[in-house]
Amino acid sequence: MTDRQLQGAKVLIVEDEYLIADDLARMLSQAGAIPVGPVGTVEQAKRQLAHSGADAAVLDLNLRGDMAFSLVEELSARLPCVIVSGYGPAALPESLAEIPALEKPVDHHKVISLLAQQLGSGLPN
Repeated sequence: MTDRQLQGAKVLIVEDEYLIADDLARMLSQAGAIPVGPVGTVEQAKRQLAHSGADAAVLDLNLRGDMAFSLVEELSARLPCVIVSGYGPAALPESLAEIPALEKPVDHHKVISLLAQQLGSGLPN
């Protein structure tokens, strides 16, 4: 894995736990990405997405007690997403089955690798 796999990619972070969100932002920055957010609610995520021009998203499913299934469905129709959640892939609804999902605690290399695979050659210069 190269250190800058996500060079220039804007990645929206949707995570309501500060320490996890901060850790994700640091990890994305080290991989060359531009972290957007983090945001901790569905509404904040929608507002941020409208203004950020994000290329991809890393999302938790349980945001302050609000299950973000519909947000993930909406975002994944527009851009690459990786779910990072306390819920395992078996707990996800059928509509999210095709979206890469990792159970917390996550290996940062896996998050970076999944994002890089999904973004492929579509990364900004």
